[in-house]
Amino acid sequence: MTATPTLDRRGFLAISATAAGGLLLTRVVPASAASAMAEAADSIPIGVFIRIEPNDRVTIGARDPEIGQGVKTSLPMLIAEELDVAWSQVSVTQLPLGLEKDSGPMGLRWKYGPQGAGGSTSVPESWDDLRQAGADARRLLVRAAAARWKTDPDRLSTKAGQVIHPDGRKLRYGELAAAAAKLTPESKPAPLKSPDQFTIIGTPTRVIDAREIVTGRAQYGIDTYVPGALTAVIARCPYFDGTIERYDDSKALKVPGVRQVLTMDGPALGAPLTANLAAGVAVLADDTWSALKGREALEIVWKQGPHAAESSADLDGQCERLLAGTQVTKRARDDGDLDAALKSAAKVVTATYRVPFVSHAPMEPQNCFADVRPGRVSIIAPTQQPGSASRVANAITGVDRLQIDVRMTRVGGGFGRRLSNDYVAEAVLLSKRSGKPIKLVWTREDDMAHDWYRPFGHHQLTAGVDASGTVTGWSHRLASASKYYRRSDVEPQDLWTSEIYPDDFPAALIPNLRYDWLAVESGMIRGSWRAPAHNANAFVVESFVDEVAHATGQNPLDLRLKLLGEARELKYGQHGGPIFDTGRLKNVLQIAADRIGWPRLVEPGHGIGLACHFTFGGYAAHAMEVSVDQAGELKILRCICAVDVGQPVNPLGLEAQMMSGTIDGISTALNLEITVKDGQVVEKNFPDYPLLQNAQAPDVEVHIVRSTKTPSGAGEIGLPTAAPALCNAIFAATGVRIRRLPIRTQLKEAGARG
Repeated sequence: MTATPTLDRRGFLAISATAAGGLLLTRVVPASAASAMAEAADSIPIGVFIRIEPNDRVTIGARDPEIGQGVKTSLPMLIAEELDVAWSQVSVTQLPLGLEKDSGPMGLRWKYGPQGAGGSTSVPESWDDLRQAGADARRLLVRAAAARWKTDPDRLSTKAGQVIHPDGRKLRYGELAAAAAKLTPESKPAPLKSPDQFTIIGTPTRVIDAREIVTGRAQYGIDTYVPGALTAVIARCPYFDGTIERYDDSKALKVPGVRQVLTMDGPALGAPLTANLAAGVAVLADDTWSALKGREALEIVWKQGPHAAESSADLDGQCERLLAGTQVTKRARDDGDLDAALKSAAKVVTATYRVPFVSHAPMEPQNCFADVRPGRVSIIAPTQQPGSASRVANAITGVDRLQIDVRMTRVGGGFGRRLSNDYVAEAVLLSKRSGKPIKLVWTREDDMAHDWYRPFGHHQLTAGVDASGTVTGWSHRLASASKYYRRSDVEPQDLWTSEIYPDDFPAALIPNLRYDWLAVESGMIRGSWRAPAHNANAFVVESFVDEVAHATGQNPLDLRLKLLGEARELKYGQHGGPIFDTGRLKNVLQIAADRIGWPRLVEPGHGIGLACHFTFGGYAAHAMEVSVDQAGELKILRCICAVDVGQPVNPLGLEAQMMSGTIDGISTALNLEITVKDGQVVEKNFPDYPLLQNAQAPDVEVHIVRSTKTPSGAGEIGLPTAAPALCNAIFAATGVRIRRLPIRTQLKEAGARG
C-alpha cells in the first residue's frame, strides 16, 4: 500500500528552469524529509535527477505522470543515454510535484521542468533538457576521474558506467560519485551524443515496472492507504447544474462505521469549472463498504436546474437546424472562392457525419487522498496535471503552494480525464471541512455519470471536383458544443479553437477551402479526450475523402496521394506544429497500403480501408481488411498501423502505444456513446457502455519509420485514423457508408446489403 508522503532514501537533485530558461541545480529536501536524506549515505547525488551508489547502481527520477504511455521508462532513458550507463544498472523513482520560488510574475517555477501528461508532449518537451541533464552529469564524473589521474578530461571516454583512460585504465561511476558531487558544474552545456552513438535511445525496452504491474504490486492511486484516514463517497446531483433541494442523513449516520455526512455545493451557475463539478452529499466512514452503505441510506431530493430538458434528440435537432442555415459562429479559414469553385465543379459531393459524446471510462475510477492541516496539504492522486492539483488545493485552502505536497501514483488510465482535478478538489474540500485525512473513492457509476465528455457534433462536408478528378473546392461545417466549456482561461470568441483546426488536412492543399464552426448549446460537461478534435475530425475527413474517391471513380489511395501532392513543409499553427510535412504523411500512408497489399481483389463480403492523419506532430496511417457476413457479424482480419514520430526513443513502447490507440479507436467507433435524456447521462456502467472485448480485438501490425528527426509524442496519434480506416473497409465490403458513430447498430444493415 502507498504510505504517507515522505521522500524515500534516494532523494534527488532536481533540474530547474531559471527565468532565462537555463539549468539550475537544486537539492530537493523538504523539511520533513531531512532525516531521510541523512540516511542516504550510500548514494551520491550527481548532476540532476541522478543518484549513484558505490555499487554503481544508478537511480533516475521520472518527472512526468505515468498514465500507461511509458514515460516512466522513456524519459529516464534519455538521461541514461547521455550519462552513458547500461540500462541494466538503472532504477527509476517517480518524482513528486516540484515547485520553487521565482522572482518572475508567477512567483513559482518548475524544479524538474514541466510536469504533466497530455497532448503527447512528454518526450518532445524532454528531448533536449533531460539528455542535457545526463550529459552534464557525465562530464562531472569525467572531471572527477581526470583529477584522480591528473590528466586532461578531453582525453577520457565513458562507456557503460565507467570512465576510461586511453591507456586502458577504468574507474567505475560508483568510485567517482563522491568526488564528482563536490565539483561545480560548468556554465556551458556538455556536448550531446549524435544519433549514431545511441545505445539506449532507439533500443526496444520493457517498461521499467513491468514486473510490478503483472504481479499486482504496482501502486495506483486507489491503493493508497494511510492509517487514520476516513473513506469518502459522494452522492452527486445527476442533473447538470442541479442542486440539493433537501436531504435526510439520519439513516446513513446509523450505518456502522459512518462518521460524518457533509454537503457540498456545486459550481455557481455559468461560472468556470475550477473545482468540483456537482453539488453532492458526502459520506465519510471508516472503510469503503461502510461509506457506500451510508450513501445508499441517504434520502435526497434534487433540484433539476436549467438543463433538465436536455436530450440527445434535442442536440441532434440543434445541429440539424444550424447546418441548414447560413449563419456561422466562426469562420475559421476561408481560402480562394469556394462558392465559385462549387458552382463550376463537374461534380459536387456532400455528406453529413455525426460523432457522439463519449466517456473516458478508465479502468481505475477517480480517487484521491488529501490531508489538509494548518499550513500544509498532502495529496496522493492519479493525476495527469499535478500542477493543477496544487493550484486547486491552494484555491480551496489558501495554503502556500510550496507547502502543498503532491505525489503522483501510476494512473490506471487517463485519456485526458485526469487533466481535470475535480476529484482532487472534492477530497481537499472534505478534508478541510472534516479536519481528517480523506481517501475519496468514486464508483464506476460515478465515473460514467460525471465525466468531462468528448464533445458531440455534426459535420457537413462538401467537395467540388473538376472533370479531371481534381478536388477544387472543400467545405467543412461543424456544429458542436465546444470542449472549452466554462473555462476561465478561454474567451467566448475563442471557443471554436478546440473544435476545428484551421491548418488541418486538406488546408493549403485545395485552393478554395472553408472551415466553419457553429456553436451548439449544451449543459453537458466537456473536456479533452484522447487526441482532442483529431479523434472526431480525422474520422470525418478521411471518411469523406473515401466518399469523394468513390463518387468520382478514383482509387482512394491515389486520391489521397494526389491531394498531398509533392513532399513539402506547410505551416501548421496548431499544437504539433510549426510544420506539417506532406511527404512524411504520404510515406506512412504508402507503407500501410503496401503492407495490406493495396490494391488487391478480395472475396465477397470482404473489404479494405485506408486512412492517414497528422496529429500533435506525428504521422500515422491505418489499413484494415474486414469481413461482414449477412447477419452483420464483423471481423477485422488484418490491421496495419504505420507511424512516423521522428527518432523513436523506445520502439517497444511506441509499438504498444500504436496498438493501444488502434484498439481504443476501434472500440470507440464500434460501440461507445454517451446519451442524454431529461438532463441526465443515461449510461451507468459497462453493460451500457461496452468496451471492445479481447476476443474481438485484432492483432495490430505496427510499422515504425526509422528517423533521426526530433521526436514527437506518441500517446494519441494511433487513435484518429483507426475509425475511418475501419469504416472505409466496411464500405468496401458492404457498400454501406458509416456516417454516424458508433457503428454497432448499423452492421446488420451492412451485412444484409453486402
